[in-house]
Amino acid sequence: MAEEKKFIVDGLEIESRSGADILWKSRDFFELIYKGQSFKGEIVKRDIENKKLTLKLNHRVFEIQKKFELDALIAKLGLDKVKVKQLKELESPMPGRILSVQVKAGDHVKVGDPILSLEAMKMENILKSDGEGIVKSVAIKKEEVVDKGQLLIEFE
Repeated sequence: MAEEKKFIVDGLEIESRSGADILWKSRDFFELIYKGQSFKGEIVKRDIENKKLTLKLNHRVFEIQKKFELDALIAKLGLDKVKVKQLKELESPMPGRILSVQVKAGDHVKVGDPILSLEAMKMENILKSDGEGIVKSVAIKKEEVVDKGQLLIEFE
């Protein structure tokens, strides 16, 4: 009986059995031979940390991820969920002048959302959220000069 291997191809889990041969042409280029047919392949992107490859096979792009028994155990224990920081307050990372504020009380902020624009040393710095939260109050306003460590935004 052929050994079964589990993969995720374009988001769908499949089981693979032997029967295909791969001939490597270089580090990124290969030829896949399956049931007598030849397919030209290329590794477009490697994401080793997440065990993913993006492959181009006969001009069609696939995302491939190998499933391991350890992955199922990690998911069963709930350790595969990304923890998101709960925001409490945002303080100024440097002295400067507030150019604009993109949030107001009641807004829900997610990771990466722009919160405000701060000018420091003639450079505009967009401060983005590094967590999630609901804006409780905005302690500053446009054109206000702030010090390093000064409270800018408070979250619920």
